[in-house]
Amino acid sequence: MLYQIFETQRSLMEPFADFAQAAAKMYSHNTSALGHNPMAQRVSAGYDLLYRLGKDYEKPVFGIQSVDVDGTSVAIHERIEIDKPFCELRRFKRFTDDANTLGKLKGQPAVLIVAPLSGHYATLLRDTVKTMLKDHKVYITDWKNARLVPLSDGEFHLDDYVNYVQEFIRHLQAHYGNCHVMSVCQPTVPVLAAVSLMASRGEATPLSMTMMGGPIDATKSPTSVNNLATNKSFSWFENNVIYRVPDSFPGAGRRVYPGFLQHTGFVAMNPDRHLKSHYDYFKDLIKGDNSSVESHREFYDEYNAVLDMDADYYLETINTVFQEFKLVRGTWEVKNEAGKAELVRPQDIKNTALLTVEGELDDISGSGQTLAAHTLCSGIERKAHDHLEAKGAGHYGIFSGRRWRDIVYPHVKAFILAHNDIAPQKAVAKAPAKKAAPATQKAAPAAKKAAPAAKK
Repeated sequence: MLYQIFETQRSLMEPFADFAQAAAKMYSHNTSALGHNPMAQRVSAGYDLLYRLGKDYEKPVFGIQSVDVDGTSVAIHERIEIDKPFCELRRFKRFTDDANTLGKLKGQPAVLIVAPLSGHYATLLRDTVKTMLKDHKVYITDWKNARLVPLSDGEFHLDDYVNYVQEFIRHLQAHYGNCHVMSVCQPTVPVLAAVSLMASRGEATPLSMTMMGGPIDATKSPTSVNNLATNKSFSWFENNVIYRVPDSFPGAGRRVYPGFLQHTGFVAMNPDRHLKSHYDYFKDLIKGDNSSVESHREFYDEYNAVLDMDADYYLETINTVFQEFKLVRGTWEVKNEAGKAELVRPQDIKNTALLTVEGELDDISGSGQTLAAHTLCSGIERKAHDHLEAKGAGHYGIFSGRRWRDIVYPHVKAFILAHNDIAPQKAVAKAPAKKAAPATQKAAPAAKKAAPAAKK
């Protein structure tokens, strides 16, 4: 019922938002009689702010038209390689007429970026993608809004997420011989599970895994996000945040965790910061500070665009990652595409290098949560472990903005290049997995000093 009430309210607000947008333009336009009023700029700014607060935010576009590769402008063509019911594997194909640049592009590593399915769209990683495109062939998981997925397309579980990742990895391996995987925040857990299962079966695994700011072990340095999941019961989440999609959408009747509830939670984490940001936007409009105004709009166009998550996937993630900690306890079983349950054993990974990245000021994934992957991946030889703590970076700073470009990316680039040996791994048939080793198993040395490339 809450979802229907929200949609009704949104429909009622739409004409008022349109009016506010029109009024803002009328009071700011030089040729308008209203624009000559001494208070016109303030009135226009007020209406503009009302429009921004009341408008509906649609899924943004990546909008990456070109990137600079060593002084040469390279065109980008965005296309869908695999279309699954709940996700698209999106490729950013690079084109150039310069022969030297083309030769360089062909020899660069292929990277699968697994974007979070935790409220925002994959476009939140736009800066990540654009930066990576200078030195890599880039693919990304573009998760779909569950309210747009018809019930006839079936359910979506955390197991399906893991199976999607494995399918995408195999797709890149078939095309390039092998690939690298980068996961940002939430997908660090299912990506580690996907690679673990491939290793346990004797399949070729990615050349490297880069895991950034994710809850591999949510028991370490718990944040407010972790505490909410542990302080509330599974039934509380099922009874209080799960609703059915209204009839006005293709996914009518599907049980989801609605995007508008997620957005409310995002804002509630830092209400004072958002209030100040909107007030600063109002003042910047009055001053005519177009650069600051545009920066505010770009950020909130992305931040306010949220998607619905399928209820099964969301609830299983809460239970598996934040309540029962199944990955670190060695009790997580994932059903493969044939419906057979397989135990997740990160210790079986041997031929995949591991880099973990954490932000010093991350208030979503606490210190040590991502680093814990090294303890679990005890089968990886010591020299293939690496860890970076990005000084001064919060959660978003490790994959977007100046600190991502200046501190994190050079380290990631050097790590991927150092492990870009595409010689095919020998597949080994393995016996059925035995019971998982205790979570207290001896840890492989994890936090080696950062590569020199990261210190420049």
